[in-house]
Amino acid sequence: MKTITLYRPVGLKELELIHNTGWKYFPQRLSWQPIFYPVMNEVYAIEIATKWNLDDEGSGYSGFVTTFDMNESFLKKYKVENVGGPIHNELWIPAEELEEFNENIVGEIRVTKTYFGQKYTSPENEELKRIIEKNENKYETNK
Repeated sequence: MKTITLYRPVGLKELELIHNTGWKYFPQRLSWQPIFYPVMNEVYAIEIATKWNLDDEGSGYSGFVTTFDMNESFLKKYKVENVGGPIHNELWIPAEELEEFNENIVGEIRVTKTYFGQKYTSPENEELKRIIEKNENKYETNK
């Protein structure tokens, strides 16, 4: 099976929910979130994690870049959407298709980068805290 690597910037709450699945699935969307949008490259994921999440209370004043491999043949039904410059490519997965999307993740979801805003507070879950600290060399704050 051929795979393709995708990226997803998330805040602390979404990271906790991913952790609770054993790093296997992304959580269902909230009622006001009709689209799940993984991005096609790490540079764009970092941009979202640092420019949107660090000042956002809902993201826990943190941005985590996750990466995961997908069954390439499954993704062929989705068009790559460009939403800005040359790096701003993402997939638009309807919320009602997220379960099937999750079933086509190959392996585990991994954390590759961590970014913290000034108001960030570390999670209470010790295992999750260790995973975050493992990426601490990629630590930044927004000032």
